Amino acid sequence: MNGLMMQQPLLISSLLVHAERHHGDQEVVSRRVEGDIHRETYRELAARSRRMAKALIGLGVKDSERVATLAWNTHRHMELYYAVSGLGAVLHTLNPRLHPDQVVYIADHAEDQILFFDMSFFRWSRPSPGVSKPSSTSSP
Repeated sequence: MNGLMMQQPLLISSLLVHAERHHGDQEVVSRRVEGDIHRETYRELAARSRRMAKALIGLGVKDSERVATLAWNTHRHMELYYAVSGLGAVLHTLNPRLHPDQVVYIADHAEDQILFFDMSFFRWSRPSPGVSKPSSTSSP
């Protein structure tokens, strides 16, 4: 990479690596959907994100595939943010303020492989009759 301004590519995952290395004991504080406060360090966030990345690999998520989230801004969503992008997959954040039919259409159109959602959106996670048909993965 001689001649370029940066010594390494600018990746989202490098932000967490830097935070873990230089600010590992610093707390990240967020409020959970349930209402209580959640605290974890950058070191813990990085470890949980790596575990989630391994779980995504186990689910078959590959480079450039889309992983959707229908979630509020919580520590769980941030862990997914780093896990998905660290794999080279695409994190597709769905807007929970849209009508459920619009969310289903957008996720279908994007061809999201997996959907992660907060439990407050459980009623949205089920297929709506006439809106979205699940694709068959069976072989003839």
